Amino acid sequence: MGAADKGYASGVQFEDFLPSMAKKLGVEGLIEELCKGFELLMDPSAGKITFRSLKRNAAMLGLGELRDDELSEMMREGDLDGDGALDQMEFCVLMVRLSPELMQDESHRAFQC
Repeated sequence: MGAADKGYASGVQFEDFLPSMAKKLGVEGLIEELCKGFELLMDPSAGKITFRSLKRNAAMLGLGELRDDELSEMMREGDLDGDGALDQMEFCVLMVRLSPELMQDESHRAFQC
């Protein structure tokens, strides 16, 4: 397993690009890119990422091979308010939480209140 490969709670492997993006773009640039990712994945009529919109657009994140149960788990893990969808804040928090390497880096301080 490479240094950038991280395990997901359900055992899914994904390449963690957030640390290198944070170093290259800075915190503000990273947040801007996360917002763009959210817009690509969201259901325009709901203004949130739904299971259907995530499934339909997962390949853009390199997650095209994930099973429905794995996508559902990802949604459950990120859904902080329990409404069954991810708003922009929930998505950004989930992406940062799924990047342990980013949280070990100094750039994580910008995400603290």
